Amino acid sequence: MKTVLVTGGAGYVGSHCCKGFARAGWSVVTFDNLSRGWPEAVKWGPLIEGDITDAEQIGAALDRHRPDVVAHFAAYAYVGESVERPEIYYCNNSFGTLVLLDEMRKAGIGRLIFSSTCASYGIPAYTPIDEAHPQAPINPYGWSKFIIERMIEDFSRAHGLSAVMLRYFNAAGCDADGEVGEHHEPETHVIPLVIEAALKQDRTFTVNGSAFDTRDGTAIRDYVHVDDLARAHVLAAEKLLGEGGVHVYNLGTGTGTTVRELVEAVSRISGSEPRVAYGPPRPGDPPILVAAPGKAERELGWVARQSDIDRIVETAFKWYRRQP
Repeated sequence: MKTVLVTGGAGYVGSHCCKGFARAGWSVVTFDNLSRGWPEAVKWGPLIEGDITDAEQIGAALDRHRPDVVAHFAAYAYVGESVERPEIYYCNNSFGTLVLLDEMRKAGIGRLIFSSTCASYGIPAYTPIDEAHPQAPINPYGWSKFIIERMIEDFSRAHGLSAVMLRYFNAAGCDADGEVGEHHEPETHVIPLVIEAALKQDRTFTVNGSAFDTRDGTAIRDYVHVDDLARAHVLAAEKLLGEGGVHVYNLGTGTGTTVRELVEAVSRISGSEPRVAYGPPRPGDPPILVAAPGKAERELGWVARQSDIDRIVETAFKWYRRQP
């Protein structure tokens, strides 16, 4: 049985990908310090509590389990927090990955899937955004991921590391079976916030910007279901088992949803009208972020199958309603 070591496997995307690997017949080992993940989300194999910045801890996990592939999700991922506290983003995200890469090198483990982000592109020069689009991050979170991509390329040239770097657009939705879902503290993701505004009378969802040059004035984003992301990671792992080198793919739908359309979808699915307020756009917020996912389809055989906005909201709403 093939083994995958999943760093950050107790988090939102990581836990869904653990389930995806297990369903595909992989043995799954989660490595997570639980600072922002949840032990109850680890259901498809053992949990090793450890920190990627600790060489001894991650090295011991690699030596013990000898994974065929490492899937690397462990990262801080709040843009606003990264602006206020850049030091923890460069330490945890960038330095932590350097430690991981070096321990993989020492252990002779040479295949990596990296959870990257469209934030590495910065303000788009054109849309849809393909993999050749210039990378010019505008916040420390995006820079921390950009730096990791450069490190991976350098380790590939120097040490023969093979890697797939997956640049997500807006991860959304929850496991259709309800086994895992989206849970952040604090919650900053748009879909849970709109759902809260629909179900709780004391909550208001603020739309950041209503005068963009879009079809209804609100920002357009490319929402991709987390189960589709999980399937992409399994396909990426299969590619690495048969092919070396470094490969980069955007993961998105190729179409976008406005914030106003998202609010309407939540209203349809929940049967309740969210309380909405309108505020100014956030600094640096582009009006449109949409992926060009054709390369992933051509080379991985991946298409976002569950990322219709109603499907995304339906699975998120079901998860939310089941929580205490």
